[in-house]
Parts: sequence; structure tokens; C-alpha cells
Amino acid sequence: MQAYNTNLIRKAELPKSYQDLRDPRWKGKLAIEAEDVDWFAAVVKDLGESAGLKLFRDIASTNGLALRKGHTLLAGLVASGEVPLALTLYNHNADRLKQKGAPIDWFFIQPAFARVNGIALGRKAPHPHAAVLFYDFMLGPEGQSILQKANYVPTNLKLDNPATRANLKFIDPEMVLDELERWEKDFRDVVSHRPH
Repeated sequence: MQAYNTNLIRKAELPKSYQDLRDPRWKGKLAIEAEDVDWFAAVVKDLGESAGLKLFRDIASTNGLALRKGHTLLAGLVASGEVPLALTLYNHNADRLKQKGAPIDWFFIQPAFARVNGIALGRKAPHPHAAVLFYDFMLGPEGQSILQKANYVPTNLKLDNPATRANLKFIDPEMVLDELERWEKDFRDVVSHRPH
């Protein structure tokens, strides 16, 4: 998800597409988390690899993409105004700061990609029946509402959340595992301009 400083950027001025980020008005205003290679790969692949790589090269060369390590740090930098617009941010970080009165909000540029978190049972759980009950609870509306109250996006569709209405796509873990080295090189070359 993307986030912006509401004192520096009006909602009506937000980019509607990644192509909009080539506009020189974004020069010096963009940042990305330094290790979001999987997000970069997913977006580029969705846009078409050659077109997506060219687009991000154009954005980086025209307006720059500041790299910041840590999603929590990046959210704080957006809230403080040091970074007007972050391309990769966890919405729960923005929501926590917004609830404290910080001038930050989040939005989506399509294609919007999210990382999934999982829950699993240990093969040799000492109390497997209790583990299954906990598993069911966490995936049900009650457990998911606990996560939602903590500003996480619930996966249970019975719970309403702006993020679940945003036509989210999910980063393919197989692509990350099988192609990470290649995408790390592209990320370095395109976004961070560091030779491999």
C-alpha cells in the first residue's frame, strides 16, 4: 500500500497509476522500503516485465526513489513530512500514527499487492486438538476482529475493511522463492542504482 503526508499532499493530487509517478511534480518526494524486492517484482510482472522495468527506471531517473530500511521507520518519515509519499508501507503502521493525530493516510495504486501472513499447526504439537481450535478461532470472525482492531487486514471476508475492498492481489511466494536473486538484481539496478 502507499501512504502520504496529508499536510503536504492533498488527496485529490494523489497519483492514480504508477505511470503518474513519472510526472516531475514527484521529484524528491518518493520513497520505497529498501528490501521490498518482492513487491517490486510483483508490480513489474503485472505491468509486463519490460514495460514495468522501463516505467520504474523512468520514475527513478526523473524523480528519484529514496530508500529507507524498515516499514515502521518509513511510516514515521511520512508522518513527519520527511517523505511526502511512500510507495511501500504497511497500512497498520499508517493507521496507528493516524489514530495518534499524525498527518498520514494510506491509499492504493493498482495493481495493489499485499503480502500474506500465515498460521499453521506444528506437526508434533503437544496438544493438537487445542491447536486446531486455536487455528479455527484465528481464522474465524472473532479472531480476525482482534487482528482488525490492531489495524491489520483481516482475511475473513465477513469483516468489512477498506483494504479487502481494494482489489488486492497477493505476492506469489513461489515467484519470490524461485526468482528472488534475479529480482534483487533488477531492484538494485533500477530502484537503488547500485551495481550488483
